[in-house]
Amino acid sequence: MTNPYVFPDVKARASAEEWRQRVDLAACYRLMAHFRWTDLIHTHVSAKVPGRDDEFFINPYGLMFDEITASSLVRIDGDGRVLEDPTGIGVNPAGFVIHSCIHRANHALACVMHTHTAAGIGVSAQKRGLLKLSQHSMRFFGALAYHDYEGVALELDEQPRLVRDLGPHRAMILRNHGLLTAGETVREAFDLMHYLERACQAQVAAQAGGAELIECDDSLAAKVAEQFRGPDPGAEHDWPALLRMLDRIDPSFRH
Repeated sequence: MTNPYVFPDVKARASAEEWRQRVDLAACYRLMAHFRWTDLIHTHVSAKVPGRDDEFFINPYGLMFDEITASSLVRIDGDGRVLEDPTGIGVNPAGFVIHSCIHRANHALACVMHTHTAAGIGVSAQKRGLLKLSQHSMRFFGALAYHDYEGVALELDEQPRLVRDLGPHRAMILRNHGLLTAGETVREAFDLMHYLERACQAQVAAQAGGAELIECDDSLAAKVAEQFRGPDPGAEHDWPALLRMLDRIDPSFRH
């Protein structure tokens, strides 16, 4: 079936670098749908427009994530003004509040992801946050931030606290809310979210079993985190493999 949210004129105007960014971001949305990380049309991923520190792409606020294409993405500036929106749908105001301040504070962070998964929300509601129960969780030891809940993220005065709480990290638990990751590429932000989500799933599953838990000590967690900071032999292969999977499912994300 033809995807109605393909706009060929957008690709005709885009540079090769911009189009690659659009395709990667559309792929990220499709992967969120595939892995069941969506919250209907809510939550969001943003990616910086290449060469423009004050502009980024985000989803039209009305498409399911498995409908999003590279050409349907909305181009928005750091002040929330819509610069290009081929669907005419507009954007989620909370997406602007959360994402724009992180992009503005650190121009190296080209992609920001935010989710409301059951496991992510479950761990975000626990006083101790992410526990040292799994290899996935220990990957984030010493590199995970927390931000207290302030209500639906619609107020601009929350932005300085979001930036402050994230600090130098690239992963954050939004208490009573969900998860957030950021990366220099779409692939990096997705990779961090995948493993943070898996860590939360493992924690909730272990707690649900009712048996006494084995929590690793800080020294072992620090060792594991340091191991993950080393070279990643899969880093150049996992994203192409994920794109091939999406191509088998529905290649319209590329258009």
